[in-house]
Amino acid sequence: MPLPTVAILGSGNMAGAILEGMLAKGLVDTQPVRVTTRSQASAAQYDNEPRVDAISLEQHPEANLDAVRGAQVVVLGVKPQMLGDLLREIADALQPGTVLISLAAGTTIATIEAAVPAGIRVVRAMPNTPAAIGLGATGIAAGTAADAEALQIAETIFAAVGSVVTVDEAKIPAVGAISGSGPAYVYYFIESLIDAGIEVGLSEQDAADLAHQTFLGASELASRQRELGAAELRRRVTSPKGTTEQSIRVFDESEVRDIISRAIHANIRRSEELAAEA
Repeated sequence: MPLPTVAILGSGNMAGAILEGMLAKGLVDTQPVRVTTRSQASAAQYDNEPRVDAISLEQHPEANLDAVRGAQVVVLGVKPQMLGDLLREIADALQPGTVLISLAAGTTIATIEAAVPAGIRVVRAMPNTPAAIGLGATGIAAGTAADAEALQIAETIFAAVGSVVTVDEAKIPAVGAISGSGPAYVYYFIESLIDAGIEVGLSEQDAADLAHQTFLGASELASRQRELGAAELRRRVTSPKGTTEQSIRVFDESEVRDIISRAIHANIRRSEELAAEA
């Protein structure tokens, strides 16, 4: 179903991905999405897109205020360090009951609600970068005033760029540690596989092709056969006394599972520190 009038403040990579997903899924009907950008050059890229009304702060200093007036959904797509100033700027222009969706990592719902009028329906979202190709994973959490309708609107927006889970806000740092930062872990492992492939005699191109396709294929297979579980799929590749078993044994001896667990906990601790500093 088409969404009500939406304003997206900020046109960074994540906000841009969400906008493209909304357009691709036909979520924009009679009212164009109002988008604010820092530069006129960024706004100009939407000149030929009638479903987007892009305004630059460079040419219109009050673009954010103009965008949120009358908007029923406002997506905050700016960096966390810019969020406080943005909220102070737009707070009085938000209409009652606005669904206010924040993409800012480390900024709690309580912090956002304290900066806007009572009754604004705040939803906190933690998306990840594969949203740029429609394969994102997003966790969302409802604020104190956010009702089922607000959550449904948020789910509709983020479903346009991948999968969505709804969690209590206390779980958002865990979402960030698993899926928000998760792409970096995957890239790290791909990078390591490529380096190892070169070390054992493959060309850089061949090692890269094999590593990338292996991750793509294994991820897709795991998704299609989710009922089996990752552990069972791993066992099916790991023949007793075979070559794969030797590799897995090295991982186990190196306590890779423990390393991953410690990395996730470190990520969550840092997220909590950032929230306390906000």
